[in-house]
Amino acid sequence: MNEKTYKIMKSVGAGNIALGIITLVSGIATGILMIVSGARLLKQKREITF
Repeated sequence: MNEKTYKIMKSVGAGNIALGIITLVSGIATGILMIVSGARLLKQKREITF
């Protein structure tokens, strides 16, 4: 019985780590895209106002 419990805990733990890594990578990618798009907007604003 204990072995089955530990195997389940191991697979759940591995799944949580994988989901955490995916969330981290997608968050970093989203942040970079937001910074780039914001910089483009600021650049276009300067071109329009001057």
